[in-house]
Amino acid sequence: MTNPIFCAVDRPDLEGTLALARTLAPHVGGIKLGLEFFAAQGPRGVEAVAALGLPVFLDLKLHDIPNTVAGAVREVAKLGVAMLTLHAAGGRAMLEAAVATAAAAQHRPWLLGVTVLTSLDAADLAATGIAAAPDEQALRLARLAVAAGLDGLVCSPLEIAGLRRALGSGPRIVVPGIRPGGGGDDQKRTMAPAQALALGADILVIGRPITRAEAPAMAAADLARQLRPAA
Repeated sequence: MTNPIFCAVDRPDLEGTLALARTLAPHVGGIKLGLEFFAAQGPRGVEAVAALGLPVFLDLKLHDIPNTVAGAVREVAKLGVAMLTLHAAGGRAMLEAAVATAAAAQHRPWLLGVTVLTSLDAADLAATGIAAAPDEQALRLARLAVAAGLDGLVCSPLEIAGLRRALGSGPRIVVPGIRPGGGGDDQKRTMAPAQALALGADILVIGRPITRAEAPAMAAADLARQLRPAA
């Protein structure tokens, strides 16, 4: 994957999503679709975006009993997406059920284990009963995901270096919370894109810095140009 930027197109309308994806296509490595789009447009909307030819990262963060998640993975694999997320906190049995189901699919997506959301910090974790710091919890869940056979991990940029030290170059690391100009929104653990790549990220998920720019295509092209020496 030569361009590490996947643009998070977080909007519910199909035509607007398709138009933006077409505009961004020359400047990004793929498109991330999340819950808002999936709730509004469903599987057919995902297929429509995938039909444009860009890799699609479907960010559903599946988290349920193993049988339910396996069924969801079976259906998602029919949509032609490149990547699909599951919460690693769902447990080993859930993750292994997803891996087994994906292995039988004709078009197998990468399965990515979400560790700790970038919107959470230590205080947020403590409020849910988790005493570990975000980096400790991310590593614990990352080890579980890798042991279960997942292809990669989703973590904040602040955990990249620790995961690479502990797990090596094997798992793909997909990183949201990328902010070229700093924070200022609901993402609490963020980093600049070139720094995240240098630490070992494989894919950078960048949404609002591109989609809310006055000229999204120009913003994406500028980011891609800045990252070429580091990619």
